[in-house]
Amino acid sequence: MDQVLTQQEIDLLLNAMSSGEIDQEDTKKEPEQKIKSYDFRRPTKLSKEYINTLHMIFEDFSKISSSTLSTLLRTNISLQLATIDQISYDEFIHSIPKFTLVGLLKSAPLNGIQMIELNPPFCMLLVELLCGGLEVRQMDKVDLTDLEEKKSFTDIELAILEDVMTRLAQVFQNSWKEIVELDTELEGLDVNPQLMQNMSPNEPVVLVTFTVRIFETSTFINLCIPYVFFEAIVDKLSFRNWFDSNQAPSEDDKVELQKGMNLVQLELEVLLGNVSMKLADFLQLEAEDVIKLDKKITEPLETYVEGKPYYLVRPGEVEQQMAVELIERMEGEQLV
Repeated sequence: MDQVLTQQEIDLLLNAMSSGEIDQEDTKKEPEQKIKSYDFRRPTKLSKEYINTLHMIFEDFSKISSSTLSTLLRTNISLQLATIDQISYDEFIHSIPKFTLVGLLKSAPLNGIQMIELNPPFCMLLVELLCGGLEVRQMDKVDLTDLEEKKSFTDIELAILEDVMTRLAQVFQNSWKEIVELDTELEGLDVNPQLMQNMSPNEPVVLVTFTVRIFETSTFINLCIPYVFFEAIVDKLSFRNWFDSNQAPSEDDKVELQKGMNLVQLELEVLLGNVSMKLADFLQLEAEDVIKLDKKITEPLETYVEGKPYYLVRPGEVEQQMAVELIERMEGEQLV
């Protein structure tokens, strides 16, 4: 319903137009409508806040992968997060080569199949390095274009690359441990992504691209994650969920903390007594000699945990094992 002006407002408006304060042409202009284009083929399912959280997760993925692959290849290799895009599965399939290596991952308890794509030239470079086919003096001159003629993988090459994919699957699992505990397994390898039917063409996915730097050569690794993977954990991707210091610890957190504390090993010592003796007497000690201490056998002994006084105890034996009975807490610095 249009706004109704009072007579006073009408008079003020007419006076403003007469005096030139308001341009009559301006009143005829319709307000501009702010329209934002939306591509239904590229649905945006995750907000910018959630994407920022994914940046943190996959930054960890790139760092751990760099360390893992460098150790495996015995060569310095660097991964860096390049982009995170929300696209359709069909766009992802058409953006990668028709012949390439795709590792299919399953991460329980979350849904969906995650895919890691390694292009054939990079795969053959990995095989060459793992098999010792490249000499050290030739490393800096490696050109991936020399390996682009590859049209198929042998069984031995697939077995070697499967080990690399398995390690990347383990890195994927570890990079999510701050959000959710995953059990990620490599379900298989595929070399023809055009024939894969893991998702419908229009299903939204998150495409994460990493730049790989090895010697003087650069290439890419693609990680495709369907939106169904995030549905059960989307609330955990919020920065508020990560950094809210006012959030009370849950019972599960307390149990996990207790389990972790129970595994801590402490050094326990019981002091039987003290004695001073000359070095000459010490050197003449033999088996069955008796050393007189400064404590009576009826006096309680002192117990130390990590060098700090804790309890007064009484020595004894339980099931043919030496043991002590706790009597009372000692005064002074104590462990809780």
